[in-house]
Amino acid sequence: MQTVFTSIGIVGTGAMGRGIAQIAAQAGSTVYLYDTHGGAADAARTHIHQQWQRLVDKGRLDESLLPALVQRLVPVTSLHDFAACELVVEAIVERLDSKQELLKQLEAIVSPEAVLASNTSSLSITAVAAPLQRPQRMAGFHFFNPVPLMKVVEVVAGLRTDPHVCTRLAGYARAMGHTPVMAQDTPGFIVNHAGRGYGTEALRIVSEGVADFATVDRILRDQVGFKLGPFELLDLTALDVSHPVMESIYRQYYDEPRFRPSVITAQRLSGGLLGRKSGEGFYRYVDGAPELPAEPPVPEVSGLPPVWVSTRAARRAELYQLLKDLGATIETGTSPSAQALTLVAPLGFDVTTVAVVERLDPARTIGIDMLIDDAATRRRVLATNPATREDMRDAAHALFARDGKPVSVIRDSGGFVTQRVVANIVNIAADICQQRICSPKDLETAVTLGLGYPLGPLAMGDRWGPTNILEVLFNMQTVYGDPRYRPSPWLRRRGAIGLSLTHEEP
Repeated sequence: MQTVFTSIGIVGTGAMGRGIAQIAAQAGSTVYLYDTHGGAADAARTHIHQQWQRLVDKGRLDESLLPALVQRLVPVTSLHDFAACELVVEAIVERLDSKQELLKQLEAIVSPEAVLASNTSSLSITAVAAPLQRPQRMAGFHFFNPVPLMKVVEVVAGLRTDPHVCTRLAGYARAMGHTPVMAQDTPGFIVNHAGRGYGTEALRIVSEGVADFATVDRILRDQVGFKLGPFELLDLTALDVSHPVMESIYRQYYDEPRFRPSVITAQRLSGGLLGRKSGEGFYRYVDGAPELPAEPPVPEVSGLPPVWVSTRAARRAELYQLLKDLGATIETGTSPSAQALTLVAPLGFDVTTVAVVERLDPARTIGIDMLIDDAATRRRVLATNPATREDMRDAAHALFARDGKPVSVIRDSGGFVTQRVVANIVNIAADICQQRICSPKDLETAVTLGLGYPLGPLAMGDRWGPTNILEVLFNMQTVYGDPRYRPSPWLRRRGAIGLSLTHEEP
């Protein structure tokens, strides 16, 4: 089967169209460029030429190839110039009516065997193709910005798309040096769908007054290994891009609670706090660099109380060893003394609930997040409850910072920060697999390449334990009474019988 299309057309020569044209020409295709704005196609050709010249200057492209590459870029002034193209990719404005009208025009121009593709990131491929006489020839071909650097492309089948079309597009993606992932038509496809758990849950944490933006970012970078915290990421992508996507996916899924947007981003968008490009978002930017609040200092305490650890604490043995290494005086009785700092380590429950259930004095009770083993994290997270005494809070902070590892102290929350964000990421990914939107393998590939997560969502679940993730979700559902936290059947069944979350039924 031929995988490289010898001649392709691209409609729309903005950032996405230019990027697709660049890698298509590098794959050997002649690329015809069209844009309704006069001179835009010529400007795109010049821009791509400059990109190649930069690669030559950096020694990443053989200069002798440059003339042939540039010759493959052909600006045109009419859609009729696409008549001989084997593939046409539209990369125009994200409006269903505009895309439908364009594709109807193209269908009347290209040959019956030509493939039509849309680079849409949020519209239904089935809906885009609906007006066509031959919708089976049309598929989604969704790249990510910047296209030459983001090495993944979603190949999306509409309800009537011929499987041969997706197979051919996937082969072409490989010829362009990209990794294709195959998806069924669904709001957000794979990457934007799977990404809902990160930012929306972080926003919910802040909206509850649990922690501020910088603290949430620090925790998720240092405990899980994300390259950017959720609010750093929202500032980078800009709220005028990311908030409409949040709303679109939420509404397309008929107000599915897992994808519920936040009033925080709606307000900040209306106020023009878009992120880096506006100079201020969740952070203020000076010369492109964020102004970050200082890390709260470690409290100075005159002495440390003895520590008693709940018998139900997660990773209890590991927590005991950590306390010994930090030089704590540990109580081992069945209940804490009247002087003891009482330490709990719940999964999903908040500190208040644990203190009530275990009949502990809330004034002396502090929680610590032990979902991730201490050796694997660069930060420890403690949580107070509304009654926690200031001296106990400061003593716990000072104790857990004794070896120099940073400590964040947050207010009470079911699931702290890391537990609830990771559990939501894993749960949404599991449900994507449950719905057969894509294979577990393609989901992991799409998220690691498209979102830059340190692990794929299913691998996260496997690493920190499907049963632990389930416990977090069940307990959070109890604390909040919100169907947002209901576990996916994919996660429940595999957790119950000890299967990897990446396991797919034959």
